[in-house]
Amino acid sequence: MLLEIIALDALDARNAAEGGADRVELVSDMAAGGLSPDPRTVAAVRAATALPVRVMLRTAPGFAADLAALLRVARDLRAAGAAEFVLGFLDAAGGVDRAALDALLPALDGAPWTFHRAIDHAADRTAAWRALAGRPGLDAVLTAGSPDGIGAGLDVLAAEATAYGHRILAGGGLREDHLGRLVAAGITALHSGSAARPGGAWTAPVDPSRVRRLRTLFAAAANET
Repeated sequence: MLLEIIALDALDARNAAEGGADRVELVSDMAAGGLSPDPRTVAAVRAATALPVRVMLRTAPGFAADLAALLRVARDLRAAGAAEFVLGFLDAAGGVDRAALDALLPALDGAPWTFHRAIDHAADRTAAWRALAGRPGLDAVLTAGSPDGIGAGLDVLAAEATAYGHRILAGGGLREDHLGRLVAAGITALHSGSAARPGGAWTAPVDPSRVRRLRTLFAAAANET
């Protein structure tokens, strides 16, 4: 069972660890949907916690890849200590941007990575899953099952869990009342951002007690299956 919490800075990362998170996803600018953090923030977070840190590789809102910018940022993030990544891009037809992945993955030097919620905006989800199969280093696909969040995508996630459950990292508007259905479907990895903050506000730091509650409910749901 894995619980990943979105962190914006070192305080968030420390609070996530205190609450019992297993990993943090480090991003900046959630108003833009989550962009790459400053390399200095990466270094500060790595110094603040022993948790694994997945660092967003995304330079602009949306899912188009600016390869020159992304390669430059990937190099800077690696130099700052980033050892795990989150990325995902779509081509003009709404499919997984294979050319972007082909160009970027060598720059990650074999680091583990998550394909993020670009899959929820793909023209064909089944084709997107096929395009990701066998990609080196890929061990998670962050998805809500719908571009409108988990509340709208629960049926899709439950249906996909049989085939892709070991890769699904369920996140995107995750609420406590979603946990039972997700775990019952066989999903064992959850991703949370706003639910770990007072009032769901990105201006508020991660609250260890909210992370702890998610962890407790997650474990309880697993014990009931």
